[in-house]
Amino acid sequence: MKKLAVLGLGKVGHLAAELLADAGFEVTGVDQRTNLQSTLGNVVSIDVADRSQLAKVLGTQDAVVSCLPYHLNMTVAEVAHDLDINYFDLSEDVPTTQRIRELSKTSEKVMAPQCGLAPGFIAIAGADLVAKFASCRSLRLRVGALPQNPTGMLGYAFNWSPKGVVNEYLNDCEVIEEGVHKWVSPMEWKEAIFIEGNELEAFTTSGGLGTICETYLGVVDNIDYKTIRYPGHVDLMNFFFHELLMREQRDLAGEILTNAKPPVNDDVVLVHVSAEGTMADSQQLFREEFVRSYQPKELLGKHRTAIAWTTAGSLTSVVEMVANGMLPNQGFLKQEEIPLEKFLETNTGQLFLTEQ
Repeated sequence: MKKLAVLGLGKVGHLAAELLADAGFEVTGVDQRTNLQSTLGNVVSIDVADRSQLAKVLGTQDAVVSCLPYHLNMTVAEVAHDLDINYFDLSEDVPTTQRIRELSKTSEKVMAPQCGLAPGFIAIAGADLVAKFASCRSLRLRVGALPQNPTGMLGYAFNWSPKGVVNEYLNDCEVIEEGVHKWVSPMEWKEAIFIEGNELEAFTTSGGLGTICETYLGVVDNIDYKTIRYPGHVDLMNFFFHELLMREQRDLAGEILTNAKPPVNDDVVLVHVSAEGTMADSQQLFREEFVRSYQPKELLGKHRTAIAWTTAGSLTSVVEMVANGMLPNQGFLKQEEIPLEKFLETNTGQLFLTEQ
């Protein structure tokens, strides 16, 4: 697997393409914009929603890496399946992943959705904690991408896709509660959480778990995923979406929120994973944690936001591992099946070691 097409050259996609090129892959960047300024050697402009144009570009590739909005990924996955090439994406969308899983049953190549931060790296870190226990009673996964210096009552900046954020805030959330698989409402189960002495809040959002509930049903009694924000955020978002009925106009909601809270360069990604259980040599309960605060970095000569490099870094690490034979080369790839130790040994995975 040497020749890769990276679809969607926004901040995350372009960085993923650069990191893959730096790792020795032959990368073709693909975007619908015709006037895109890029340092990549090979960039083509097509309508990424057009199957025939996609097939023409992907027909010469060994793999496709999609950094497109989630609603475009199903078409890309179907074209990749028809062409018998490897497929990777960042999607948190559950129906898209379900479709990709169906496609993987008749694929001779890898189909690996959900390779970003959450879902993605968070599942890799969570599985590593679960494996430490003989019996695990809970796995709690929390992630937040926040401005370092927030202003206003929302305390937020849209450094991530507004459509993706709205989707996460409004779609039902998968959990395991007391051994029972359930779907619960988003923006609920609010809790206080502390990282580096700072008080934050966390609440349910959709898509962050990927396939973890399926993998650990009957193994871990309680599993949930929550988004981290500054205190007060979720109450205002509930007011915006439900009392003002903006849930009925998702596209407009994304436009309003992005206009009010545009992206910032100085962001921070917070990761808080915890598991509780008993060890093989003792019946005493114990708690293991993986807690990190990731800051912006200078990578390949440019300033990269924390959300950009953590997302692109997780994605490119998985691509590296498949290419190097460290992961299966066929079928559906679950993120929680990826060993954290091996992930951190890849070129881009090592970036996650430099922060505490």
